[in-house]
Amino acid sequence: MAALPVPLLALALVLLAGCGGPGAAGQRRKEMVLSEKVNQLMEWASKRSVIRMNGDKFRRLVKAPPRNYSVIVMFTALQPHRQCVVCKQADEEYQILANSWRYSSAFTNKIFFAMVDFDEGSDVFQMLNMNSAPTFINFPAKGKPKRGDTYELQVRGFAAEQLARWVADRTDVHIRVIRPPNYAGPLMLGLLLAVIGGLVYLRGSNLDFLYNKTGWAFAALCFVLAMTSGQMWNHIRGPPYAHKNPHTGQVNYIHGSSQAQFVAETHIVLLFNGGVTLGMVLLHEAATSDMDVGKRKIMCIAGIGLVVLFFSWLLSVFRSKYHGYPYRYV
Repeated sequence: MAALPVPLLALALVLLAGCGGPGAAGQRRKEMVLSEKVNQLMEWASKRSVIRMNGDKFRRLVKAPPRNYSVIVMFTALQPHRQCVVCKQADEEYQILANSWRYSSAFTNKIFFAMVDFDEGSDVFQMLNMNSAPTFINFPAKGKPKRGDTYELQVRGFAAEQLARWVADRTDVHIRVIRPPNYAGPLMLGLLLAVIGGLVYLRGSNLDFLYNKTGWAFAALCFVLAMTSGQMWNHIRGPPYAHKNPHTGQVNYIHGSSQAQFVAETHIVLLFNGGVTLGMVLLHEAATSDMDVGKRKIMCIAGIGLVVLFFSWLLSVFRSKYHGYPYRYV
């Protein structure tokens, strides 16, 4: 091959240096594509905190490189014919989290919140081999999602505060959850005070009802049963009401792990504890009341039956959560 004349060779070197070579051109194209993607996401996020995506948007903005931002995606099924009650509850918490990010100092182009509904992106579910909803996955800025990038919904619940902790752990973006004002508590307190004030007004100076031991005992018992059944845990963690197996359609009301529970599970435990308590009350009345012997025997038998039956069911729940627990009644 003939050598280029010196002037032409110098010109070629100058042009090559000015253009930066094919590697620099490719880098500029990547930066341009990345800038377009970030600008597009920022535009959508400014209008709606959670960006709805179909298959094309997901593949272009989440899966395809280049990407220097993380995307938190909720895979869900919100259409009414899907009858996914948990999806609606999780969506409400997810919207609270995304709005808290959007309208705070944590708002940044390093993270975005998105949603893929099954009826709008079933191809995405097939691509990811996903067969349950709701599911939260973090797609990091670099690399593919790891095991910790899939949120453990059954263990941690879907409360916005729990999701925010998980997001901070995976992306280092700390979001302070700001919930819309809830006036239910103050209204209930005002109603209670109004009822007490009305009773005081109607009874005049007679406040003997405040010294009614049976009333206070019943109120305390209701409070104890609610707390021992796990209502406070539900309030903090926000677990789903139950779980439906997508393959068999079977609904589980008792969580199989000792580290989590369903809302239905707390109702079941509350009912069983209430049955045991009622049985103990009947046994106490049978031993201390002045009724005839026949009625006291009936109360005693009924009390024993309630205690044995409901306590046996409690042990069954315990055995299902603590595998290998050896004790049982019936």
